[in-house]
Formats: sequence, structure tokens, C-alpha cells
Amino acid sequence: MPGRFADAAAVMRRALELATRGVGKVEPNPAVGAVLVDESREFIAEGWHQRFGGPHAEIEAIGNAGPRAAGATLFVTLEPCCHQGKTGSCAEAILRAGIRKVVAACRDPFPRVDGNGFATLRTGGVEVEEGLLADEARDLTAPFRKLVLRREPWVHAKWAMSLDGKIATPSGDSRWISNETSRAVVHRLRGRMDAILVGSQTAAVDDPLLTARPPGPRTAVRLVLDSRAALSVTSQLVHTAHEIPVIVVSSENAPADNVRRLEQHGVEVVRLPVLWRGDASIQPEVGVDLAALLKELGSRDYTNLLVEGGARVLGSFFDGGHIDEFHVFVAPKILGSAQSPGPIGGRGLERIALAAALPTVRIERLDGDVYINARRQPD
Repeated sequence: MPGRFADAAAVMRRALELATRGVGKVEPNPAVGAVLVDESREFIAEGWHQRFGGPHAEIEAIGNAGPRAAGATLFVTLEPCCHQGKTGSCAEAILRAGIRKVVAACRDPFPRVDGNGFATLRTGGVEVEEGLLADEARDLTAPFRKLVLRREPWVHAKWAMSLDGKIATPSGDSRWISNETSRAVVHRLRGRMDAILVGSQTAAVDDPLLTARPPGPRTAVRLVLDSRAALSVTSQLVHTAHEIPVIVVSSENAPADNVRRLEQHGVEVVRLPVLWRGDASIQPEVGVDLAALLKELGSRDYTNLLVEGGARVLGSFFDGGHIDEFHVFVAPKILGSAQSPGPIGGRGLERIALAAALPTVRIERLDGDVYINARRQPD
């Protein structure tokens, strides 16, 4: 249990640390942490949003503090809500508890909050400060913010490759480029996703299950980009469709017999428009409008989508500017050959100057492999 914090930033860092415990468990809500301290920054209580539909971080902290919350300062990573949802208004709970001051890292973009939580607190006589470690808080809640602001999931791209940038040999052999430790990280990543997506070729060649082993806090829907809805009914995905949902994303022109056959085996088929062939943004390898797909997934409140490939699918997402975060596992192996595929196909960029630098990069050693996690600037 923390004692006295060195400064205000240290308190907020503790709140951010607590918030991360909810990642994968609270979506489509944001992960939020809260810490209560007295005037000398002595720890009183803390809390975090632990599960979707459960008490918010502020409510947890107030409940853990009891009467000691009166006169305290609340540090919270996101603006307290001020409306009745699955739980009550956090702003009203703060007022009832007699909290003197609220220090919030950033504003909540949800339209029913978005400054109204701060206004409710100020009207009730609570001192409010906003902006402490705001960049860190916005980074933590980036998937939530994208879902709220654009009604699209945060798109994660993942691949494993050799030191010379190959994801398979010329014959298509790709098992296993990465080691067991890297694969365990991938399974943990899968375990916090709302959906996992592959292309029809990956589904046909690898016959994957696309599950997290062991299971994580979430069970991802399995998606296959398959313009003709030709996924084999003997595949592992179809065989397990009644246990874990499978969605085949096809074009509007997919043969009706293919669609009917998959639906009879418990697979949902979502038909999307085919992009006009003269459009500069066309993704011919996929054949469907990926922007429309992301809007469809956003309408279902999917917060995180993991795209696992192959190269054509990853290239289509990259060309469309849809990838928000990269998870790259580099193995100390050399495969060689101009015919060995790289991780991202598509049109790519004509000039290096067009490549935007990714501001957030984390590098980790995994028993010889190197894990690179990079993400774009969040909204």
C-alpha cells in the first residue's frame, strides 16, 4: 500500500498504473484508475474500473475510503462521468462523499460527459484541475477515444518475421519463425481483443483457430476477409463457430450458395460494398471496403481489432491508413530469397518522406526474439 507520494505526478502515475489493470476487461468502457490522498499527499484509498458494468474507478476509491474521503483530493485518469449509465454518476458520488478537489488527467470525449463532469463538480463547489499527465492518459484510453470519436475499433497489426524481414519461405512455410515466448505474448494479446482478422488465404493455408491459449479476459470474434465467402466448411473456424463466433466478411457479389452454406454451419456472413475499380484507394487484394468494415465493427462496440495477416490483408489495411498500432516479433533468423514474402503488401509508399514516424515505441527482448510495439499518435 502506498504511503506518502513525492508529488502530484507520482499520485497520477499510480492512478495510471491501476487503470492498466482493467485493459481487456472493461471495454467498450475506458480503463480508469483513481487515488484518494489527504492534503499532505498521504495515501487514503484507491480503485480502478475492474469490469464492464461494474463500479467505476472513482466509486471503488470512495467506497474503499469510507468517511476518510471527506475533504480529500481525488486523482483520476479520466474526467468523472455525470450521467446515469450501467452505474450512477461518478460526479454526484464525489459531491456526496465531500471530496474537496479533483485532479483529472484528461477530458472524457464521450458526448454526455465531455466537460460536463467537470462542470457538475465545479457547480457543486469542488476544485477541479485538468491536464496532469494528459498524454499518458490519452495514450492509455486511445482505443476508447477512437471508438467514441470515429465509431471504429483501434486496429492492431501483428506479424512475426525473420531478421531480414521475411514472414515465410518461398514455399509458404512460416511455422515457427518466432519462439514460444513470443507466441505466448501473442496469445495474451489475443485475449484482450474484441475481434481477430485474417485473410482467406491465411484461413485456407494455415487453418487457424484464432483463439487465445490460455483464454484471456475477452473471447474475440474470428473474422475472415473472404470476398467470395468461400471459407471451407471443414475448417477449424467453421467447426468451432457454434462455440466462438465466426464472421466471414464478403463482397456484395459473393455467390449465394457459398453464403447459404456458411450460414447453415453457424457462420455469420457480412456483405460489404466492392470498391469501385477506378478509385485510387482501392484494395484489390481484399475486394471489400475496409472503411465500411471498420464502421460495421464500431457499430457493434468492438474496441480492439487484431489483424494477423497475411501480407495482402496487412497491406490493404496499411494502404487505407487504418492501422493504429503494430506488434512485430523479430526472430534472429535469416530466410533470404527475393521470393520470400515481407509482412506488408499492397501499394506501399512511393517516397520515404511520406512515412510518418510512430511516436510511441516500446522494445522488449523475448528469449532471443525482439518484440517491437509501436503506435501512432492517438486522437
